[in-house]
Amino acid sequence: MPTTPLIAYARVAKTFDDGRVLAVDDVSLDVAEGEFLAIVGGSGSGKTTLLRLANRLIEADTGTITVEGEDVRNVDPILLRRRIGYVFQSGGLFPHLTVAGNIGITPKLTGTPPEEISARVDELLDLVRLDRAPYRDRLPHELSGGQRQRVGVARALAARPRIVLMDEPFGALDPLTRDALGDDYRELHKKLGLTTVMITHDMTEAILLADRIAVMRGGKLLAQGTPTELSSSDDAYVGELLRTPRRQAERLGVLLPQDGAA
Repeated sequence: MPTTPLIAYARVAKTFDDGRVLAVDDVSLDVAEGEFLAIVGGSGSGKTTLLRLANRLIEADTGTITVEGEDVRNVDPILLRRRIGYVFQSGGLFPHLTVAGNIGITPKLTGTPPEEISARVDELLDLVRLDRAPYRDRLPHELSGGQRQRVGVARALAARPRIVLMDEPFGALDPLTRDALGDDYRELHKKLGLTTVMITHDMTEAILLADRIAVMRGGKLLAQGTPTELSSSDDAYVGELLRTPRRQAERLGVLLPQDGAA
């Protein structure tokens, strides 16, 4: 018996500038419960618009989007967003709130008692590997980019969502931090049984982190599947996207010693 997808887009379209720009063009896409889906494409491909349609940060022109089996048009957008974690590109933290204040904002809005919020903040700081005492009362400007992004992930998880949407979450970070955060989030995704949709323009990141990849270009969904399935796609653009990680892997194989010696 097939299960209902946790997020489903059916023939969804979205235009901007009075219909002159077709950002999302007749896209149908299902995201299964527990899946980690990466949406890959260049600037202007429609991937961020597609992501924001799911929690009604943007409204679709046509088509249907369901979240947890419910048409999003029938759900209050504020309540919908409280059910879905969202991680912004640069953390998107409130600059005037401390780390604890940022993480606790959604539970506070839903009327969770202060002592419960405090315990949840501690739990989440542990989860995203930030020491409680030094970080709890810091303001965002006192944190590094990687620390801000860890707080952003903690805030997205604070109300115990089943779904997390991530918009280029690691894009602005240095390679080492990016790699560590990606691995840590993948572990959290599995441990907490989350369903994650991540936007990235980096095919290597998508291959390393996601179970399945959806490729967008010019508002259209060109292909979707596991990295292995995408390898057999006859779409020229998909082939082009996969060539870069392959070329990098080949070059690294040549340049780095095979026995792991420094």
